[in-house]
Amino acid sequence: MIDFAKWCVETEEPTPKHKLRRLTVDAAKQVYAVSAVAAAVPNYYVDPKRIAGLLRKLGKQAAAMHVEQKLPTQASIRSGDLGEILCNAFVHEATPFSLGIKRLRWKDHRNMSMRGEDVLAFNLDPKGTLKILKAEVKSRGGMRTAVIDEARAALSANNGLPSPHALAFVADRSNEAGDTALGDALDRAQLRDGIRPSQVSHMLFTFSGNDPLKLLKTNLQAYAGPVPQHYVGLHVEGHQDFIKAVFAAVGK
Repeated sequence: MIDFAKWCVETEEPTPKHKLRRLTVDAAKQVYAVSAVAAAVPNYYVDPKRIAGLLRKLGKQAAAMHVEQKLPTQASIRSGDLGEILCNAFVHEATPFSLGIKRLRWKDHRNMSMRGEDVLAFNLDPKGTLKILKAEVKSRGGMRTAVIDEARAALSANNGLPSPHALAFVADRSNEAGDTALGDALDRAQLRDGIRPSQVSHMLFTFSGNDPLKLLKTNLQAYAGPVPQHYVGLHVEGHQDFIKAVFAAVGK
C-alpha cells in the first residue's frame, strides 16, 4: 500500500451527485512520500512471485536488474506511469473497487505507453453483481484545461463504457493468474449479459505540480451524463523532482 493518508492532506469539495477530492502532499512528509511510493513501484511492473523466483535462483543482483529493466527511462513515460500507479493505489485504498490487474506488467517496452483505459477496477458483491470503475489519468507539471478535457473525452468514449478490448484484456490476464471469479464475471458481462451504464462509474485522476481543484470543478460541473463521477487531484510541489526522486529510490 502507498498509504496516502500518511503523507497527504485530503479535502473534499461539495458537489451535487458526484465526488471531488484534492490530495496535497504535506511538505514535511515529502521524503516519506517518496519512500512510500518507491517501495510500491516494483510491484506494478513485476509480479512479486517472479522477483521471489529470481532471488531464489539467481540472487539479489539479478532480481534487481530484472526490475530495473522494466522501469521507464524517459521523463514523459515515467510521469504517465507514476500517475497510473498512484491512481491504482488510490482506487484500492479509498474506493470499493478492489479487484483488477496491474497492467504495466504487460507493457511492450518500458519507454512506451499502453493503449486503452488507464485504469479499470472492479467490485463483485456476494451475489456476483459486477461494478466497474473506468479511470483516466493525467500527469503534468502544470495541469491545464485542455488536458482535463482530453481525459473527460476518453471517459465519455464508447458511451461511457469500458472498451470491449480493454475488458477482454483484463479477463484474459485474470484467468491466467487464477482469479477466475473476476475473469468469469467479465466473460459473462462481455459475452452474455452485456454491460449497462448503471454498472459503471468514472474516475478522472490528475497528478500535477499545480493545484488542479478549480479546473477539475469546472469540468465536473459541465458533465451532464448519467455515470457517477469521482474526480481526484493529487498536488505535489516539484512534480518532476518528485518523479525523479521516486524512481531513483526504487530498489534502494
